[in-house]
Amino acid sequence: MKPSIVCAALFSFILLYGSAQSQQSRLVQKWATDTVLKVPESVYFDAKNKVLYVANIDGQPWEKDGKGSIGKVGLDGKIIATEWVTGLNAPKGMGVHNGKLYVADVDGIAVIDISQGKITNRISFDGAEGLNDISVDGKGVIYVSDSKTKKIHRVENGKATVFLENLNGPNGVLWNKSNLYITDAGGLYKVESNKSLTKLADGMEGGTDGIEAVGDGSFIVSCWAGAVWRVRPGSKEPLLDTREQKINSADIGYDPATKTVYVPTFWKNGIVAYTLQ
Repeated sequence: MKPSIVCAALFSFILLYGSAQSQQSRLVQKWATDTVLKVPESVYFDAKNKVLYVANIDGQPWEKDGKGSIGKVGLDGKIIATEWVTGLNAPKGMGVHNGKLYVADVDGIAVIDISQGKITNRISFDGAEGLNDISVDGKGVIYVSDSKTKKIHRVENGKATVFLENLNGPNGVLWNKSNLYITDAGGLYKVESNKSLTKLADGMEGGTDGIEAVGDGSFIVSCWAGAVWRVRPGSKEPLLDTREQKINSADIGYDPATKTVYVPTFWKNGIVAYTLQ
Protein backbone atom coordinates (compact mmCIF):
# COMPACT_ATOMS: atom_id res chain seq x y z
CA MET A 1 0.00 0.00 0.00
CA LYS A 2 1.30 3.44 -0.89
CA PRO A 3 2.33 5.73 2.01
CA SER A 4 -0.26 8.29 0.94
CA ILE A 5 -3.02 5.69 1.14
CA VAL A 6 -1.76 4.52 4.55
CA CYS A 7 -1.78 8.09 5.83
CA ALA A 8 -5.27 8.69 4.48
CA ALA A 9 -6.57 5.51 6.13
CA LEU A 10 -4.90 6.43 9.42
CA PHE A 11 -6.35 9.94 9.28
CA SER A 12 -9.83 8.54 8.64
CA PHE A 13 -9.47 6.21 11.61
CA ILE A 14 -8.42 9.10 13.85
CA LEU A 15 -11.41 11.13 12.74
CA LEU A 16 -13.82 8.26 13.34
CA TYR A 17 -12.28 7.48 16.72
CA GLY A 18 -12.37 11.14 17.74
CA SER A 19 -15.99 11.42 16.66
CA ALA A 20 -16.94 8.33 18.67
CA GLN A 21 -15.11 9.68 21.68
CA SER A 22 -16.79 13.07 21.38
CA GLN A 23 -20.21 11.42 21.47
CA GLN A 24 -19.59 10.01 24.93
CA SER A 25 -21.68 11.74 27.57
CA ARG A 26 -20.40 13.11 30.85
CA LEU A 27 -21.53 15.17 33.83
CA VAL A 28 -19.60 18.31 34.76
CA GLN A 29 -20.27 19.76 38.19
CA LYS A 30 -21.77 23.27 38.27
CA TRP A 31 -22.39 23.76 41.98
CA ALA A 32 -23.20 22.04 45.26
CA THR A 33 -25.46 23.34 48.00
CA ASP A 34 -24.42 23.73 51.60
CA THR A 35 -24.91 20.47 53.46
CA VAL A 36 -27.78 21.72 55.61
CA LEU A 37 -30.62 19.85 53.92
CA LYS A 38 -32.15 16.99 55.89
CA VAL A 39 -31.58 13.65 54.14
CA PRO A 40 -32.72 14.85 50.71
CA GLU A 41 -34.21 11.92 48.80
CA SER A 42 -35.68 13.69 45.79
CA VAL A 43 -35.30 16.95 43.88
CA TYR A 44 -37.86 18.38 41.45
CA PHE A 45 -37.17 21.13 38.92
CA ASP A 46 -40.10 23.55 38.63
CA ALA A 47 -39.59 25.34 35.30
CA LYS A 48 -42.51 27.74 35.80
CA ASN A 49 -41.36 29.05 39.17
CA LYS A 50 -37.65 28.59 38.43
CA VAL A 51 -36.93 26.77 41.66
CA LEU A 52 -36.02 23.33 42.99
CA TYR A 53 -38.15 21.46 45.52
CA VAL A 54 -36.31 19.05 47.78
CA ALA A 55 -37.91 16.20 49.72
CA ASN A 56 -36.23 16.01 53.14
CA ILE A 57 -36.74 12.69 54.93
CA ASP A 58 -34.98 14.00 58.06
CA GLY A 59 -34.89 10.58 59.72
CA GLN A 60 -35.21 6.97 58.66
CA PRO A 61 -36.46 6.30 55.11
CA TRP A 62 -39.82 4.71 56.02
CA GLU A 63 -40.73 6.07 59.46
CA LYS A 64 -43.95 8.01 60.02
CA ASP A 65 -42.36 10.39 62.50
CA GLY A 66 -43.68 13.75 61.29
CA LYS A 67 -40.15 15.09 60.79
CA GLY A 68 -40.19 15.26 56.98
CA SER A 69 -40.34 18.49 54.99
CA ILE A 70 -39.98 20.06 51.57
CA GLY A 71 -37.11 22.48 51.02
CA LYS A 72 -36.60 25.14 48.36
CA VAL A 73 -33.34 25.72 46.50
CA GLY A 74 -32.54 28.35 43.87
CA LEU A 75 -31.18 27.42 40.47
CA ASP A 76 -27.86 28.93 41.57
CA GLY A 77 -27.56 26.40 44.39
CA LYS A 78 -28.46 28.85 47.15
CA ILE A 79 -30.85 27.41 49.70
CA ILE A 80 -34.01 29.50 49.91
CA ALA A 81 -35.62 27.50 52.71
CA THR A 82 -34.43 24.28 54.29
CA GLU A 83 -37.98 23.58 55.47
CA TRP A 84 -40.41 25.43 53.22
CA VAL A 85 -43.30 23.05 54.03
CA THR A 86 -43.34 20.86 57.14
CA GLY A 87 -45.68 18.21 58.50
CA LEU A 88 -44.61 15.27 56.37
CA ASN A 89 -43.14 11.93 57.39
CA ALA A 90 -40.55 10.52 54.99
CA PRO A 91 -41.27 12.36 51.71
CA LYS A 92 -39.77 11.10 48.47
CA GLY A 93 -40.84 11.56 44.83
CA MET A 94 -42.68 14.67 43.65
CA GLY A 95 -44.75 15.86 40.72
CA VAL A 96 -46.44 19.14 39.76
CA HIS A 97 -49.80 19.82 38.09
CA ASN A 98 -51.95 22.96 38.03
CA GLY A 99 -50.14 24.71 40.85
CA LYS A 100 -50.11 21.68 43.13
CA LEU A 101 -47.04 19.77 44.29
CA TYR A 102 -47.78 16.08 44.87
CA VAL A 103 -45.46 14.29 47.28
CA ALA A 104 -45.17 10.55 47.96
CA ASP A 105 -45.16 10.18 51.74
CA VAL A 106 -44.90 6.55 52.95
CA ASP A 107 -48.55 5.43 52.68
CA GLY A 108 -50.22 8.46 51.12
CA ILE A 109 -49.77 11.49 48.91
CA ALA A 110 -49.49 14.99 50.33
CA VAL A 111 -50.91 17.76 48.14
CA ILE A 112 -49.18 21.14 48.54
CA ASP A 113 -50.55 24.38 47.17
CA ILE A 114 -47.42 25.99 45.74
CA SER A 115 -48.65 29.57 45.97
CA GLN A 116 -49.63 29.15 49.62
CA GLY A 117 -46.70 26.94 50.59
CA LYS A 118 -48.80 24.58 52.66
CA ILE A 119 -50.41 21.15 52.60
CA THR A 120 -54.04 21.48 51.50
CA ASN A 121 -55.00 17.84 51.04
CA ARG A 122 -53.82 14.28 51.57
CA ILE A 123 -54.66 11.30 49.37
CA SER A 124 -54.67 8.00 51.21
CA PHE A 125 -55.57 4.58 49.90
CA ASP A 126 -55.67 1.01 51.11
CA GLY A 127 -52.62 -1.17 50.68
CA ALA A 128 -49.99 1.53 50.32
CA GLU A 129 -46.89 0.83 52.42
CA GLY A 130 -43.81 2.33 50.79
CA LEU A 131 -44.72 5.00 48.26
CA ASN A 132 -41.60 6.18 46.53
CA ASP A 133 -41.71 8.08 43.23
CA ILE A 134 -44.42 10.10 41.50
CA SER A 135 -45.11 11.30 37.99
CA VAL A 136 -48.19 13.24 36.83
CA ASP A 137 -49.51 13.21 33.27
CA GLY A 138 -51.01 16.17 31.44
CA LYS A 139 -54.51 15.39 32.69
CA GLY A 140 -53.48 15.27 36.33
CA VAL A 141 -53.43 11.48 36.65
CA ILE A 142 -50.82 10.44 39.19
CA TYR A 143 -48.60 7.38 38.88
CA VAL A 144 -46.85 6.39 42.10
CA SER A 145 -44.59 3.46 42.87
CA ASP A 146 -44.79 1.38 46.03
CA SER A 147 -41.40 -0.19 46.61
CA LYS A 148 -42.58 -2.30 49.53
CA THR A 149 -45.63 -3.90 47.92
CA LYS A 150 -43.90 -3.94 44.50
CA LYS A 151 -46.74 -2.17 42.72
CA ILE A 152 -47.47 0.93 40.66
CA HIS A 153 -50.66 2.77 41.62
CA ARG A 154 -52.69 5.07 39.39
CA VAL A 155 -54.56 7.90 41.09
CA GLU A 156 -57.31 9.79 39.25
CA ASN A 157 -59.65 12.28 40.92
CA GLY A 158 -58.33 11.18 44.31
CA LYS A 159 -59.14 7.50 43.74
CA ALA A 160 -56.33 4.96 43.52
CA THR A 161 -56.23 1.71 41.59
CA VAL A 162 -53.42 -0.80 41.16
CA PHE A 163 -51.90 -0.21 37.73
CA LEU A 164 -49.03 -2.72 37.80
CA GLU A 165 -48.16 -5.43 40.30
CA ASN A 166 -45.83 -8.40 40.82
CA LEU A 167 -42.79 -6.26 40.06
CA ASN A 168 -39.37 -6.93 41.58
CA GLY A 169 -38.26 -3.60 42.99
CA PRO A 170 -40.11 -0.64 41.48
CA ASN A 171 -39.01 2.90 42.22
CA GLY A 172 -38.72 5.55 39.51
CA VAL A 173 -41.76 6.48 37.44
CA LEU A 174 -41.87 8.93 34.55
CA TRP A 175 -44.72 9.99 32.29
CA ASN A 176 -43.15 11.21 29.07
CA LYS A 177 -44.75 11.82 25.67
CA SER A 178 -47.88 9.75 26.41
CA ASN A 179 -45.86 6.83 27.75
CA LEU A 180 -45.02 5.59 31.24
CA TYR A 181 -41.50 4.48 32.11
CA ILE A 182 -40.42 2.75 35.32
CA THR A 183 -37.25 1.55 36.99
CA ASP A 184 -37.45 -1.93 38.45
CA ALA A 185 -34.62 -3.86 40.10
CA GLY A 186 -31.75 -2.51 38.03
CA GLY A 187 -33.62 -1.99 34.77
CA LEU A 188 -35.45 0.75 32.87
CA TYR A 189 -38.69 -0.28 31.20
CA LYS A 190 -41.35 1.24 28.98
CA VAL A 191 -44.90 0.29 29.96
CA GLU A 192 -46.85 -0.67 26.85
CA SER A 193 -50.58 -0.04 26.33
CA ASN A 194 -51.35 -3.63 27.35
CA LYS A 195 -49.25 -3.11 30.51
CA SER A 196 -46.46 -5.37 29.32
CA LEU A 197 -42.92 -4.12 29.92
CA THR A 198 -40.33 -3.44 27.24
CA LYS A 199 -36.80 -3.43 28.61
CA LEU A 200 -34.65 -0.50 27.52
CA ALA A 201 -31.61 -1.42 29.65
CA ASP A 202 -30.71 -3.42 32.73
CA GLY A 203 -27.65 -4.18 34.85
CA MET A 204 -27.71 -0.86 36.70
CA GLU A 205 -26.84 -2.03 40.19
CA GLY A 206 -27.28 -0.15 43.43
CA GLY A 207 -31.03 0.41 43.50
CA THR A 208 -32.36 2.07 40.34
CA ASP A 209 -34.08 5.24 41.49
CA GLY A 210 -35.01 8.35 39.48
CA ILE A 211 -35.71 8.71 35.74
CA GLU A 212 -35.55 11.83 33.60
CA ALA A 213 -36.02 12.23 29.83
CA VAL A 214 -33.24 14.07 28.03
CA GLY A 215 -35.43 14.92 25.03
CA ASP A 216 -33.56 13.08 22.31
CA GLY A 217 -34.99 9.64 23.06
CA SER A 218 -32.48 8.92 25.83
CA PHE A 219 -33.00 8.90 29.59
CA ILE A 220 -30.97 9.61 32.69
CA VAL A 221 -31.32 7.00 35.44
CA SER A 222 -29.93 7.32 38.95
CA CYS A 223 -29.04 4.49 41.31
CA TRP A 224 -29.34 5.21 45.01
CA ALA A 225 -25.96 3.68 45.91
CA GLY A 226 -24.16 6.40 43.93
CA ALA A 227 -24.31 5.99 40.15
CA VAL A 228 -25.98 7.83 37.27
CA TRP A 229 -26.45 6.38 33.78
CA ARG A 230 -27.55 7.61 30.37
CA VAL A 231 -29.82 5.05 28.76
CA ARG A 232 -30.74 4.63 25.13
CA PRO A 233 -32.91 1.71 24.01
CA GLY A 234 -30.66 -1.32 24.20
CA SER A 235 -27.61 0.44 25.66
CA LYS A 236 -26.38 2.41 28.64
CA GLU A 237 -23.32 4.46 29.52
CA PRO A 238 -22.07 5.61 32.94
CA LEU A 239 -22.18 9.32 33.72
CA LEU A 240 -21.27 9.40 37.41
CA ASP A 241 -20.00 6.96 40.03
CA THR A 242 -19.60 8.19 43.60
CA ARG A 243 -19.97 4.82 45.31
CA GLU A 244 -16.35 4.70 46.42
CA GLN A 245 -16.79 8.07 48.13
CA LYS A 246 -20.02 6.76 49.69
CA ILE A 247 -22.05 9.59 48.19
CA ASN A 248 -25.57 8.54 47.24
CA SER A 249 -27.42 9.65 44.11
CA ALA A 250 -31.12 9.36 44.83
CA ASP A 251 -34.15 10.65 42.88
CA ILE A 252 -32.76 13.14 40.36
CA GLY A 253 -34.26 16.24 38.74
CA TYR A 254 -33.51 17.62 35.28
CA ASP A 255 -33.74 20.93 33.43
CA PRO A 256 -33.77 20.16 29.70
CA ALA A 257 -33.25 23.81 28.69
CA THR A 258 -29.86 24.02 30.39
CA LYS A 259 -29.16 20.27 30.42
CA THR A 260 -28.68 20.40 34.17
CA VAL A 261 -28.99 17.24 36.28
CA TYR A 262 -29.77 17.77 39.97
CA VAL A 263 -28.59 14.96 42.23
CA PRO A 264 -29.70 14.61 45.87
CA THR A 265 -26.95 13.07 48.01
CA PHE A 266 -29.23 11.61 50.74
CA TRP A 267 -27.09 11.07 53.87
CA LYS A 268 -24.64 13.80 52.72
CA ASN A 269 -27.45 16.37 53.05
CA GLY A 270 -26.94 18.32 49.84
CA ILE A 271 -27.83 18.73 46.18
CA VAL A 272 -25.18 18.70 43.46
CA ALA A 273 -25.89 20.18 40.01
CA TYR A 274 -24.15 18.84 36.91
CA THR A 275 -24.21 19.89 33.26
CA LEU A 276 -24.88 17.02 30.87
CA GLN A 277 -22.37 17.15 28.04
